[in-house]
Amino acid sequence: MEKSIINPWEWQDQRSYVQAVEVKNVESTLYVSGQTAISAEGISSNKSMDVQLIQALENLEKVISQAGFQNNGIVRLNIYTTCTAELWPHFNILQNWIAKNSVKTAVTMLEVKSLFETLKVELEATVVK
Repeated sequence: MEKSIINPWEWQDQRSYVQAVEVKNVESTLYVSGQTAISAEGISSNKSMDVQLIQALENLEKVISQAGFQNNGIVRLNIYTTCTAELWPHFNILQNWIAKNSVKTAVTMLEVKSLFETLKVELEATVVK
């Protein structure tokens, strides 16, 4: 697999994403459903945004790993949140995770009216190898 990053500017570097990712010679592509702060028993979290973001990242990692892919293969990440203002103070959690895993991904963040039950953040990814 060959990945090329397209960044016409530099400002996005401080926000931990890229403008576009071109991928060639892909062996396989994994489309990951939105991962949230739902426990292994299927119970939705009612905890704070930061706690939910950490659990959503852990669940995302688990799905990617179990499928035989690696986190640094994420080429597209969609972030859905019920409150951007509530997520933003904790965005460093995501930025640190991205840096730790050497992820170079195109990102879209959307504020939505609601998510399932008590959930506040959902992460949807496309992963390649």
